[in-house]
Amino acid sequence: MIKHLILSLIAINFTAFAQVEPGQEAPDFTLTDSNGTFHKLSSFLGKYIVLEWLNHEWPFVKKHYSAGNMQALQKEYTGKGVIWLSIISSAPGKQGHRTGPQAEADTKDANACPTAVLLDPAGEVGQKYGAKTTPHIFIINPEGKIIYAGAIDSIRSTNSEDCAKTDNYVRQTLDASLAGKPVPTPETKPYGCGVKY
Repeated sequence: MIKHLILSLIAINFTAFAQVEPGQEAPDFTLTDSNGTFHKLSSFLGKYIVLEWLNHEWPFVKKHYSAGNMQALQKEYTGKGVIWLSIISSAPGKQGHRTGPQAEADTKDANACPTAVLLDPAGEVGQKYGAKTTPHIFIINPEGKIIYAGAIDSIRSTNSEDCAKTDNYVRQTLDASLAGKPVPTPETKPYGCGVKY
């Protein structure tokens, strides 16, 4: 009896946080952005999409934004037609939670330029994807398949000076895919602070 209960709880927990993997179809979702506009993932079918889990208060995120690294990636690839969706899954009352106006202010303060900042206060989308850290990156191809899941780069630190020295997996994935080449590293272990569900 106890064994069955434990197995059931493990199964429930796995289902709630089951991470999607490269090669799988990206789960569809609809979220409101920081301006109150609804966005449905499947409406972007036919384009590359970057999903970036975001919490501006955490040092691993600050590493990339203080160095201008994340903004440079956003600007470069949205300029090439890539959709960049930053997602905030912090729950109300938890560190990093943002209302629309707060998220909009953060975006302006950071000079960030994603396609949209999406609010996921119930954590449903984050849990559907298995987003574990901020940042945690998923890249989707025009056919709607996950082609990359994991860390933004190869140096697991909070030091912004490391950004220039890393292998940037986002850049590697998008450059290869846009050129019609195989993704060199489809999956890595994400690093950062835990998403505050």
